[in-house]
Amino acid sequence: MGTNIISRRKPLKANIGVFGVGYWKYWDQFDGLLDELKIKQKKFIEKLKFSDVHVVDFGLVDDAQGAYDLVPKLKAANLDLIFCDMVTYATSSTFGAIIRNIDVPIVMVALQQLKALDYSKASTHMQLANDDVCSVPEFAGVAVRMGKPVPDVIIGTLEDDPDADAEIGRYCQIAKVLHDLKNARIGHFGHPIESMLDMHSDPSMFTAAFGCHIVQTEAEDILIHYNQVSEAEISKHKKTILDFFETPVPVSDPITRKLTDEDLYTAAKVSIALNRFVDDKNLDGLAYYYESLEGSDLRTVVTNLIVGNSLLTAAGFPMCGESDLKTCIAMLIMDRMEIGGSFAEFHPIDFNGGFILVGHDGPHHINIADSKPALRSLIKYHGKPGSGASVEFKIKEGPITMLSISSTYEGKFKFVIAEGESVAGPIPPTGNTNTRGFFKPDVITFLKRWVAEGPTHHFALGIGHHAETIKKIADYLNIEAVIISDGK
Repeated sequence: MGTNIISRRKPLKANIGVFGVGYWKYWDQFDGLLDELKIKQKKFIEKLKFSDVHVVDFGLVDDAQGAYDLVPKLKAANLDLIFCDMVTYATSSTFGAIIRNIDVPIVMVALQQLKALDYSKASTHMQLANDDVCSVPEFAGVAVRMGKPVPDVIIGTLEDDPDADAEIGRYCQIAKVLHDLKNARIGHFGHPIESMLDMHSDPSMFTAAFGCHIVQTEAEDILIHYNQVSEAEISKHKKTILDFFETPVPVSDPITRKLTDEDLYTAAKVSIALNRFVDDKNLDGLAYYYESLEGSDLRTVVTNLIVGNSLLTAAGFPMCGESDLKTCIAMLIMDRMEIGGSFAEFHPIDFNGGFILVGHDGPHHINIADSKPALRSLIKYHGKPGSGASVEFKIKEGPITMLSISSTYEGKFKFVIAEGESVAGPIPPTGNTNTRGFFKPDVITFLKRWVAEGPTHHFALGIGHHAETIKKIADYLNIEAVIISDGK
Protein backbone atom coordinates (compact mmCIF):
# COMPACT_ATOMS: atom_id res chain seq x y z
CA MET A 1 0.00 0.00 0.00
CA GLY A 2 1.40 3.40 -0.96
CA THR A 3 1.78 6.31 1.38
CA ASN A 4 -0.61 9.21 1.69
CA ILE A 5 1.06 12.38 0.54
CA ILE A 6 1.13 15.17 3.10
CA SER A 7 0.53 18.62 1.64
CA ARG A 8 2.96 21.46 2.16
CA ARG A 9 2.41 23.82 5.06
CA LYS A 10 3.46 26.72 2.83
CA PRO A 11 3.74 27.00 -0.97
CA LEU A 12 7.23 27.26 -2.42
CA LYS A 13 8.24 30.70 -3.63
CA ALA A 14 10.88 32.31 -5.82
CA ASN A 15 11.33 35.75 -7.33
CA ILE A 16 12.88 35.54 -10.79
CA GLY A 17 13.92 38.44 -12.98
CA VAL A 18 14.14 38.35 -16.78
CA PHE A 19 15.82 40.83 -19.05
CA GLY A 20 16.53 40.46 -22.73
CA VAL A 21 19.55 41.81 -24.59
CA GLY A 22 19.92 43.16 -28.11
CA TYR A 23 21.83 45.70 -30.21
CA TRP A 24 20.23 49.08 -30.76
CA LYS A 25 21.77 49.54 -34.22
CA TYR A 26 19.64 46.69 -35.61
CA TRP A 27 16.27 48.32 -35.01
CA ASP A 28 16.47 50.92 -37.79
CA GLN A 29 18.24 48.49 -40.10
CA PHE A 30 15.68 45.66 -39.90
CA ASP A 31 12.06 46.66 -39.77
CA GLY A 32 9.99 44.59 -37.31
CA LEU A 33 12.96 42.80 -35.74
CA LEU A 34 12.61 44.49 -32.35
CA ASP A 35 8.91 43.61 -32.10
CA GLU A 36 9.69 40.02 -33.10
CA LEU A 37 12.33 39.74 -30.38
CA LYS A 38 9.98 41.18 -27.75
CA ILE A 39 7.43 38.50 -28.62
CA LYS A 40 10.19 35.92 -28.41
CA GLN A 41 11.06 37.11 -24.90
CA LYS A 42 7.42 36.95 -23.82
CA LYS A 43 7.26 33.32 -25.02
CA PHE A 44 10.20 32.50 -22.78
CA ILE A 45 8.55 34.21 -19.81
CA GLU A 46 5.42 32.17 -20.43
CA LYS A 47 7.50 29.03 -19.91
CA LEU A 48 8.40 30.15 -16.40
CA LYS A 49 4.76 30.14 -15.33
CA PHE A 50 4.79 26.34 -15.44
CA SER A 51 7.33 26.41 -12.60
CA ASP A 52 5.01 28.47 -10.38
CA VAL A 53 7.44 31.32 -9.71
CA HIS A 54 6.96 35.07 -9.48
CA VAL A 55 8.47 36.69 -12.59
CA VAL A 56 9.54 40.30 -13.03
CA ASP A 57 9.99 41.30 -16.69
CA PHE A 58 12.61 44.04 -17.03
CA GLY A 59 12.23 44.36 -20.77
CA LEU A 60 15.11 44.48 -23.25
CA VAL A 61 18.50 46.17 -22.79
CA ASP A 62 20.25 47.26 -25.98
CA ASP A 63 23.07 49.60 -24.93
CA ALA A 64 25.48 50.33 -22.08
CA GLN A 65 23.35 53.05 -20.49
CA GLY A 66 20.39 50.67 -20.40
CA ALA A 67 22.51 48.19 -18.44
CA TYR A 68 23.52 50.83 -15.90
CA ASP A 69 19.90 51.96 -15.56
CA LEU A 70 18.77 48.39 -14.98
CA VAL A 71 21.16 47.63 -12.10
CA PRO A 72 19.25 49.50 -9.33
CA LYS A 73 15.96 48.02 -10.54
CA LEU A 74 17.35 44.49 -10.30
CA LYS A 75 18.73 45.19 -6.83
CA ALA A 76 15.40 46.60 -5.63
CA ALA A 77 13.38 43.60 -6.79
CA ASN A 78 14.70 41.18 -4.14
CA LEU A 79 15.37 38.50 -6.76
CA ASP A 80 16.52 34.93 -6.18
CA LEU A 81 17.73 34.28 -9.75
CA ILE A 82 17.93 36.19 -13.03
CA PHE A 83 17.55 34.93 -16.57
CA CYS A 84 19.36 36.92 -19.26
CA ASP A 85 17.40 36.16 -22.44
CA MET A 86 19.85 36.23 -25.36
CA VAL A 87 17.22 36.97 -27.98
CA THR A 88 19.82 38.11 -30.55
CA TYR A 89 23.40 39.29 -30.71
CA ALA A 90 24.18 42.02 -28.17
CA THR A 91 27.40 43.78 -27.32
CA SER A 92 28.71 42.91 -23.87
CA SER A 93 28.25 46.52 -22.77
CA THR A 94 24.64 45.50 -22.17
CA PHE A 95 25.91 42.97 -19.63
CA GLY A 96 29.14 44.22 -18.05
CA ALA A 97 27.63 46.61 -15.50
CA ILE A 98 24.98 44.05 -14.56
CA ILE A 99 27.29 41.08 -13.96
CA ARG A 100 29.70 43.31 -12.04
CA ASN A 101 27.13 44.78 -9.66
CA ILE A 102 24.59 41.98 -9.12
CA ASP A 103 25.26 39.16 -6.67
CA VAL A 104 22.16 37.16 -7.60
CA PRO A 105 22.86 34.12 -9.84
CA ILE A 106 22.46 34.94 -13.54
CA VAL A 107 21.68 32.30 -16.16
CA MET A 108 22.05 33.08 -19.87
CA VAL A 109 19.24 31.65 -21.99
CA ALA A 110 19.95 31.06 -25.68
CA LEU A 111 16.79 29.56 -27.18
CA GLN A 112 16.48 29.87 -30.96
CA GLN A 113 13.10 30.22 -32.61
CA LEU A 114 14.10 27.83 -35.40
CA LYS A 115 15.80 24.44 -35.12
CA ALA A 116 17.65 25.40 -38.31
CA LEU A 117 17.59 28.27 -40.77
CA ASP A 118 15.66 27.76 -43.95
CA TYR A 119 18.78 28.13 -46.09
CA SER A 120 16.90 28.57 -49.35
CA LYS A 121 15.11 31.58 -47.89
CA ALA A 122 17.72 32.69 -45.36
CA SER A 123 18.25 36.38 -44.72
CA THR A 124 20.22 38.53 -42.33
CA HIS A 125 16.95 39.29 -40.54
CA MET A 126 16.32 35.55 -40.05
CA GLN A 127 19.86 35.04 -38.79
CA LEU A 128 19.61 37.88 -36.26
CA ALA A 129 16.27 36.55 -34.99
CA ASN A 130 18.05 33.25 -34.22
CA ASP A 131 21.45 34.58 -33.13
CA ASP A 132 20.85 33.64 -29.48
CA VAL A 133 24.18 31.91 -28.92
CA CYS A 134 26.28 34.49 -30.72
CA SER A 135 26.96 36.68 -27.66
CA VAL A 136 27.30 33.86 -25.14
CA PRO A 137 31.11 33.57 -25.45
CA GLU A 138 31.47 37.36 -25.33
CA PHE A 139 29.34 37.64 -22.19
CA ALA A 140 31.24 34.77 -20.55
CA GLY A 141 34.56 36.49 -21.24
CA VAL A 142 33.33 39.78 -19.81
CA ALA A 143 32.09 38.04 -16.64
CA VAL A 144 35.63 36.75 -16.10
CA ARG A 145 37.05 40.23 -16.70
CA MET A 146 34.67 41.56 -14.06
CA GLY A 147 35.98 39.03 -11.54
CA LYS A 148 32.81 36.94 -11.59
CA PRO A 149 32.20 33.26 -12.42
CA VAL A 150 31.04 32.48 -15.94
CA PRO A 151 27.22 32.36 -15.80
CA ASP A 152 25.47 29.12 -16.60
CA VAL A 153 23.82 28.92 -19.99
CA ILE A 154 20.80 27.10 -21.36
CA ILE A 155 21.13 26.37 -25.07
CA GLY A 156 18.31 24.99 -27.20
CA THR A 157 15.17 25.98 -29.05
CA LEU A 158 12.19 27.99 -27.89
CA GLU A 159 9.71 25.32 -28.96
CA ASP A 160 9.71 21.51 -28.83
CA ASP A 161 12.81 21.20 -26.68
CA PRO A 162 12.04 19.15 -23.55
CA ASP A 163 15.68 19.19 -22.43
CA ALA A 164 15.78 22.99 -22.43
CA ASP A 165 12.41 23.13 -20.69
CA ALA A 166 13.72 20.75 -18.02
CA GLU A 167 16.78 22.95 -17.49
CA ILE A 168 14.57 26.01 -17.08
CA GLY A 169 12.52 24.11 -14.50
CA ARG A 170 15.67 23.03 -12.67
CA TYR A 171 16.88 26.62 -12.31
CA CYS A 172 13.45 27.68 -11.07
CA GLN A 173 13.69 24.94 -8.43
CA ILE A 174 17.15 26.18 -7.45
CA ALA A 175 15.66 29.67 -7.10
CA LYS A 176 13.08 28.27 -4.67
CA VAL A 177 15.87 26.72 -2.60
CA LEU A 178 17.84 29.97 -2.54
CA HIS A 179 14.72 31.95 -1.66
CA ASP A 180 13.95 29.84 1.39
CA LEU A 181 17.54 29.55 2.54
CA LYS A 182 17.91 33.31 2.82
CA ASN A 183 14.48 33.84 4.38
CA ALA A 184 14.13 30.80 6.67
CA ARG A 185 13.70 30.98 10.43
CA ILE A 186 15.23 27.76 11.75
CA GLY A 187 14.31 27.04 15.33
CA HIS A 188 16.67 25.46 17.83
CA PHE A 189 16.34 24.31 21.39
CA GLY A 190 18.48 22.21 23.68
CA HIS A 191 21.99 21.14 22.78
CA PRO A 192 23.94 18.46 20.91
CA ILE A 193 24.23 15.10 22.60
CA GLU A 194 27.23 15.30 24.92
CA SER A 195 30.50 14.43 23.12
CA MET A 196 29.09 14.70 19.54
CA LEU A 197 31.74 17.21 18.53
CA ASP A 198 30.73 17.21 14.86
CA MET A 199 27.26 18.52 15.78
CA HIS A 200 28.37 21.83 17.27
CA SER A 201 27.91 24.91 15.10
CA ASP A 202 27.77 28.69 15.36
CA PRO A 203 24.33 30.16 14.59
CA SER A 204 25.97 33.21 13.04
CA MET A 205 27.64 30.95 10.46
CA PHE A 206 24.22 30.03 9.08
CA THR A 207 23.24 33.65 8.59
CA ALA A 208 26.60 34.38 6.96
CA ALA A 209 26.50 31.38 4.60
CA PHE A 210 22.80 30.97 3.82
CA GLY A 211 21.04 34.12 5.01
CA CYS A 212 18.70 32.26 7.35
CA HIS A 213 18.16 33.16 10.99
CA ILE A 214 18.54 30.68 13.85
CA VAL A 215 15.74 31.26 16.36
CA GLN A 216 16.74 30.16 19.84
CA THR A 217 13.72 28.74 21.65
CA GLU A 218 13.01 26.81 24.83
CA ALA A 219 11.66 23.29 25.19
CA GLU A 220 9.20 24.69 27.72
CA ASP A 221 7.61 26.66 24.89
CA ILE A 222 6.20 23.37 23.58
CA LEU A 223 5.17 22.27 27.07
CA ILE A 224 2.97 25.37 27.38
CA HIS A 225 0.98 24.29 24.33
CA TYR A 226 1.02 20.64 25.42
CA ASN A 227 -0.85 21.55 28.59
CA GLN A 228 -3.56 23.31 26.58
CA VAL A 229 -4.44 20.48 24.15
CA SER A 230 -8.02 19.21 24.54
CA GLU A 231 -9.19 15.59 24.60
CA ALA A 232 -11.31 16.17 21.50
CA GLU A 233 -8.27 17.41 19.59
CA ILE A 234 -6.24 14.40 20.67
CA SER A 235 -8.98 11.97 19.59
CA LYS A 236 -9.19 13.58 16.15
CA HIS A 237 -5.42 13.66 15.65
CA LYS A 238 -5.07 10.00 16.66
CA LYS A 239 -7.27 9.11 13.67
CA THR A 240 -5.12 11.28 11.40
CA ILE A 241 -1.97 9.52 12.57
CA LEU A 242 -3.47 6.05 12.09
CA ASP A 243 -4.47 7.04 8.56
CA PHE A 244 -0.82 7.68 7.68
CA PHE A 245 0.84 4.80 9.53
CA GLU A 246 0.56 1.05 9.92
CA THR A 247 0.92 -0.49 13.36
CA PRO A 248 2.57 -3.92 12.83
CA VAL A 249 3.14 -6.53 15.52
CA PRO A 250 6.69 -6.97 16.86
CA VAL A 251 9.05 -9.21 14.93
CA SER A 252 12.53 -9.85 16.29
CA ASP A 253 13.56 -6.83 18.34
CA PRO A 254 12.62 -7.27 22.02
CA ILE A 255 12.52 -3.51 22.67
CA THR A 256 9.66 -3.08 20.15
CA ARG A 257 5.97 -3.54 20.83
CA LYS A 258 2.81 -3.09 18.81
CA LEU A 259 1.82 0.56 19.09
CA THR A 260 0.12 1.04 22.43
CA ASP A 261 -2.88 3.26 23.04
CA GLU A 262 -0.83 5.20 25.59
CA ASP A 263 1.99 5.89 23.13
CA LEU A 264 -0.48 6.88 20.39
CA TYR A 265 -2.23 9.25 22.79
CA THR A 266 1.05 10.88 23.82
CA ALA A 267 2.30 11.13 20.23
CA ALA A 268 -0.93 12.81 19.14
CA LYS A 269 -0.92 15.28 22.03
CA VAL A 270 2.74 16.20 21.51
CA SER A 271 2.21 16.52 17.74
CA ILE A 272 -0.59 19.05 18.25
CA ALA A 273 1.55 21.02 20.71
CA LEU A 274 4.50 20.93 18.34
CA ASN A 275 2.44 22.38 15.48
CA ARG A 276 1.22 25.20 17.68
CA PHE A 277 4.75 25.90 18.85
CA VAL A 278 5.94 26.08 15.24
CA ASP A 279 3.16 28.49 14.31
CA ASP A 280 3.69 30.58 17.43
CA LYS A 281 7.39 31.03 16.69
CA ASN A 282 6.85 31.42 12.92
CA LEU A 283 9.46 28.77 12.14
CA ASP A 284 10.48 27.09 8.88
CA GLY A 285 12.51 24.25 10.44
CA LEU A 286 13.71 23.00 13.80
CA ALA A 287 16.76 21.24 15.24
CA TYR A 288 16.54 20.00 18.79
CA TYR A 289 17.81 17.71 21.51
CA TYR A 290 16.84 17.91 25.16
CA GLU A 291 16.56 15.36 27.95
CA SER A 292 14.92 17.14 30.90
CA LEU A 293 14.28 15.53 34.29
CA GLU A 294 13.26 11.90 34.50
CA GLY A 295 9.55 11.54 35.17
CA SER A 296 8.73 15.14 34.23
CA ASP A 297 6.07 16.24 31.75
CA LEU A 298 8.80 18.05 29.84
CA ARG A 299 10.69 14.79 29.31
CA THR A 300 7.48 13.23 28.00
CA VAL A 301 7.18 16.05 25.48
CA VAL A 302 10.78 16.24 24.25
CA THR A 303 11.13 12.46 23.90
CA ASN A 304 7.88 12.00 21.99
CA LEU A 305 8.35 14.41 19.09
CA ILE A 306 9.06 11.68 16.52
CA VAL A 307 5.56 11.23 15.08
CA GLY A 308 4.81 14.93 14.96
CA ASN A 309 8.16 15.84 13.48
CA SER A 310 7.83 13.20 10.75
CA LEU A 311 4.44 14.63 9.74
CA LEU A 312 5.94 18.13 9.76
CA THR A 313 9.02 17.10 7.78
CA ALA A 314 6.82 15.62 5.06
CA ALA A 315 4.85 18.89 5.02
CA GLY A 316 7.99 20.85 4.14
CA PHE A 317 9.10 21.69 7.66
CA PRO A 318 12.47 19.93 8.21
CA MET A 319 13.01 18.70 11.75
CA CYS A 320 16.32 17.33 12.85
CA GLY A 321 17.13 15.47 16.03
CA GLU A 322 20.36 15.53 18.03
CA SER A 323 20.48 19.31 17.67
CA ASP A 324 21.90 19.01 14.14
CA LEU A 325 21.34 22.42 12.57
CA LYS A 326 23.61 21.62 9.63
CA THR A 327 21.59 18.60 8.59
CA CYS A 328 18.38 20.56 9.12
CA ILE A 329 19.62 22.92 6.39
CA ALA A 330 20.52 19.93 4.19
CA MET A 331 17.01 18.57 4.68
CA LEU A 332 15.51 21.96 3.80
CA ILE A 333 17.54 22.10 0.58
CA MET A 334 16.31 18.68 -0.50
CA ASP A 335 12.73 19.44 0.46
CA ARG A 336 12.71 22.66 -1.57
CA MET A 337 14.07 20.65 -4.49
CA GLU A 338 11.04 18.39 -3.94
CA ILE A 339 13.15 15.25 -3.54
CA GLY A 340 12.39 14.55 0.13
CA GLY A 341 15.16 14.94 2.65
CA SER A 342 15.21 12.41 5.46
CA PHE A 343 17.48 12.45 8.51
CA ALA A 344 20.07 9.68 8.01
CA GLU A 345 23.39 8.13 8.96
CA PHE A 346 25.20 4.90 8.10
CA HIS A 347 24.16 1.67 9.79
CA PRO A 348 25.68 -1.84 9.43
CA ILE A 349 27.18 -3.02 6.15
CA ASP A 350 25.81 -6.14 4.49
CA PHE A 351 29.01 -7.64 3.10
CA ASN A 352 27.10 -10.52 1.55
CA GLY A 353 24.84 -8.25 -0.46
CA GLY A 354 27.33 -5.43 -1.01
CA PHE A 355 25.19 -2.66 0.48
CA ILE A 356 24.95 -0.54 3.62
CA LEU A 357 21.87 0.28 5.66
CA VAL A 358 21.15 4.00 5.62
CA GLY A 359 18.75 5.42 8.19
CA HIS A 360 18.18 6.88 11.65
CA ASP A 361 15.71 7.14 14.46
CA GLY A 362 13.60 10.28 14.75
CA PRO A 363 12.37 12.63 12.00
CA HIS A 364 11.86 11.46 8.45
CA HIS A 365 10.29 12.63 5.21
CA ILE A 366 7.48 10.09 5.02
CA ASN A 367 6.37 11.36 1.59
CA ILE A 368 9.30 9.43 0.09
CA ALA A 369 8.52 6.14 1.84
CA ASP A 370 8.23 3.10 -0.44
CA SER A 371 5.03 2.03 1.31
CA LYS A 372 2.87 3.02 4.23
CA PRO A 373 5.29 3.79 7.10
CA ALA A 374 5.00 1.93 10.38
CA LEU A 375 4.65 3.06 13.96
CA ARG A 376 6.09 0.84 16.67
CA SER A 377 6.18 1.39 20.41
CA LEU A 378 9.72 1.26 21.79
CA ILE A 379 10.29 0.50 25.45
CA LYS A 380 13.55 2.44 25.19
CA TYR A 381 15.27 4.76 22.70
CA HIS A 382 18.80 3.49 22.21
CA GLY A 383 21.35 6.01 23.45
CA LYS A 384 18.65 8.46 24.53
CA PRO A 385 16.19 8.77 27.39
CA GLY A 386 12.52 8.00 27.11
CA SER A 387 10.21 5.62 25.29
CA GLY A 388 7.24 5.83 22.95
CA ALA A 389 6.10 5.68 19.35
CA SER A 390 8.78 5.54 16.67
CA VAL A 391 8.65 5.70 12.87
CA GLU A 392 9.90 2.90 10.61
CA PHE A 393 10.09 2.78 6.82
CA LYS A 394 12.47 2.52 3.89
CA ILE A 395 12.54 5.05 1.07
CA LYS A 396 11.39 4.41 -2.47
CA GLU A 397 13.42 2.10 -4.66
CA GLY A 398 15.61 3.73 -7.27
CA PRO A 399 18.24 6.46 -7.37
CA ILE A 400 19.06 8.35 -4.17
CA THR A 401 21.17 11.39 -3.28
CA MET A 402 22.88 12.22 0.02
CA LEU A 403 24.00 15.62 1.30
CA SER A 404 26.15 16.11 4.38
CA ILE A 405 26.92 19.67 5.46
CA SER A 406 30.08 19.72 7.55
CA SER A 407 32.22 22.53 8.91
CA THR A 408 35.94 22.76 8.28
CA TYR A 409 38.89 23.67 10.49
CA GLU A 410 38.79 27.12 8.88
CA GLY A 411 35.24 27.61 10.15
CA LYS A 412 33.45 27.29 6.81
CA PHE A 413 30.69 24.98 5.66
CA LYS A 414 31.34 22.20 3.17
CA PHE A 415 28.87 20.12 1.15
CA VAL A 416 29.69 16.42 0.77
CA ILE A 417 27.40 14.90 -1.86
CA ALA A 418 26.93 11.39 -3.24
CA GLU A 419 24.55 9.37 -5.36
CA GLY A 420 23.52 5.74 -4.99
CA GLU A 421 20.61 3.36 -5.33
CA SER A 422 17.88 2.24 -2.95
CA VAL A 423 17.19 -1.43 -3.61
CA ALA A 424 14.35 -3.61 -2.37
CA GLY A 425 14.89 -6.01 0.50
CA PRO A 426 14.14 -6.49 4.20
CA ILE A 427 15.26 -3.97 6.81
CA PRO A 428 15.63 -4.40 10.58
CA PRO A 429 12.20 -4.15 12.32
CA THR A 430 13.57 -1.82 14.98
CA GLY A 431 11.17 1.10 14.74
CA ASN A 432 13.76 3.17 12.85
CA THR A 433 14.03 4.02 9.18
CA ASN A 434 16.52 2.07 7.10
CA THR A 435 17.19 1.78 3.40
CA ARG A 436 19.44 -0.62 1.52
CA GLY A 437 21.97 1.73 -0.06
CA PHE A 438 24.13 0.54 -2.95
CA PHE A 439 27.07 2.72 -3.98
CA LYS A 440 29.66 2.47 -6.74
CA PRO A 441 32.21 1.16 -7.35
CA ASP A 442 31.61 -0.89 -4.18
CA VAL A 443 30.47 -0.15 -0.67
CA ILE A 444 33.93 -0.22 0.96
CA THR A 445 35.58 2.03 -1.63
CA PHE A 446 32.64 4.42 -1.51
CA LEU A 447 32.72 4.70 2.28
CA LYS A 448 36.47 5.39 2.27
CA ARG A 449 35.97 8.16 -0.29
CA TRP A 450 33.03 9.61 1.65
CA VAL A 451 34.91 9.64 4.96
CA ALA A 452 37.99 11.19 3.31
CA GLU A 453 36.00 14.38 2.66
CA GLY A 454 35.35 14.99 6.38
CA PRO A 455 31.54 14.82 6.56
CA THR A 456 29.42 14.89 9.69
CA HIS A 457 27.95 11.55 10.68
CA HIS A 458 24.46 12.74 9.70
CA PHE A 459 23.21 13.64 6.23
CA ALA A 460 19.98 14.31 4.35
CA LEU A 461 18.70 11.54 2.11
CA GLY A 462 16.54 12.21 -0.95
CA ILE A 463 15.22 10.41 -4.01
CA GLY A 464 16.63 10.76 -7.53
CA HIS A 465 20.12 11.68 -8.68
CA HIS A 466 20.63 15.39 -8.05
CA ALA A 467 24.27 15.78 -7.05
CA GLU A 468 25.09 18.30 -9.78
CA THR A 469 22.11 20.49 -8.89
CA ILE A 470 23.06 20.52 -5.20
CA LYS A 471 26.64 21.38 -6.13
CA LYS A 472 25.36 24.26 -8.23
CA ILE A 473 23.44 25.55 -5.21
CA ALA A 474 26.67 25.37 -3.20
CA ASP A 475 28.50 27.23 -5.96
CA TYR A 476 25.89 30.01 -5.91
CA LEU A 477 26.35 30.23 -2.13
CA ASN A 478 30.16 30.25 -2.48
CA ILE A 479 30.39 27.08 -0.37
CA GLU A 480 32.90 24.33 -1.05
CA ALA A 481 31.21 21.20 -2.43
CA VAL A 482 32.52 17.76 -3.32
CA ILE A 483 30.71 15.01 -5.20
CA ILE A 484 32.05 11.59 -4.26
CA SER A 485 33.31 9.95 -7.44
CA ASP A 486 32.01 6.51 -8.38
CA GLY A 487 34.93 5.87 -10.73
CA LYS A 488 37.15 2.83 -10.34
